[in-house]
Amino acid sequence: MSDRSSIEWTDATWNPVRGCTKISPGCKHCYAERFAERFRGVPNHPFGQGFDLRLIPEKLDVPLKWRTPRRIFVNSMSDLFHESVPTDYIARVGEVMRAAGWHIFQVLTKRPDRMQHLLNNQLREFGLLENVWWGVSVEDRRYGVPRIKLLRHTNASIRFLSVEPLLENLGKLNLSGIDWVIVGGESGAHYRPMAAEWAREIRDQCRKMGVPFFFKQWGGRSPKQLGRMLDGREWNGVPRRKNLERGLLSVLA
Repeated sequence: MSDRSSIEWTDATWNPVRGCTKISPGCKHCYAERFAERFRGVPNHPFGQGFDLRLIPEKLDVPLKWRTPRRIFVNSMSDLFHESVPTDYIARVGEVMRAAGWHIFQVLTKRPDRMQHLLNNQLREFGLLENVWWGVSVEDRRYGVPRIKLLRHTNASIRFLSVEPLLENLGKLNLSGIDWVIVGGESGAHYRPMAAEWAREIRDQCRKMGVPFFFKQWGGRSPKQLGRMLDGREWNGVPRRKNLERGLLSVLA
């Protein structure tokens, strides 16, 4: 958790949940797990229990203490919609995001089925918050692409895709109702290389649909090893806030 982040598309991270379990190929070389497991068994360390999932209620109010507006990545070290996170705890996270309306919160999940169910039903009020962006990870055609359809039918004011690590050519995507696309390659000792044509194809689809496109990194042994230039320039597109009616219309479509 930090009020500063080196992640290019956010300003800060907030982790009221720590730890997770693997669910798809994008998790194979999870950076959060690598980091957390280094400290397993270290007394009094925030990750002394490694990457075991834990609720951290004492960290719920952290964004309320940050008075300067920030883009905040929620649970960079976990998944808010993990099946072991109680619904009432997710609601408590939502209440903080609503109270801290001067921030933008970026929630990213690989479990869009649960997110869709909750935001379309008992937690619907939080999906409508204009300062919360709800996203899904998309790494391949088998596991990642189906998450896009679930997100498109989720009650959310702003929807985004984190296509990282991009592991193969995703083909033609349905970007209707999607407000932002981030693309990046994998980093770490065992990184899986990303082909330039895979990223270009997504970029071109975004440009055709008028969806902001953000190219995060090529990846490599370290996140910044190969830079983040695509075809000679940086791509730093971000969504703008909009009225709620657009979000509702795409859910009903």
